[in-house]
Amino acid sequence: MIRDRGRIKWVSMMLPEHIKMLRDWVKEDQYEERKEIDEQQLELMNMTLSEAIEFDQFVTITHYRNRNYEIVVGKIHHWDQMTGRLHIIDHFEDVHRVPITAIADIRLT
Repeated sequence: MIRDRGRIKWVSMMLPEHIKMLRDWVKEDQYEERKEIDEQQLELMNMTLSEAIEFDQFVTITHYRNRNYEIVVGKIHHWDQMTGRLHIIDHFEDVHRVPITAIADIRLT
């Protein structure tokens, strides 16, 4: 049975620049592609958004941020037309400002 140091012996022969490039490559590999939304889904999201604002209901919003999808759960405080952002207040009273163009899905909770 061969007993060597595995990865450890190769790391000592690599330059710091190479190690940084490999770490960046691994991070890039975890990025998600942005998905296109069709007209039917946009109409459904618009109806859900209108209902949530009108009846002050909790929503789960999936949006694209920093090359990944994130989920925000809370109530919609208001929609800022000038910046095109929804202001959402979550259970911890934190305010999240989500651009309308970044929203991928809206569901009532």
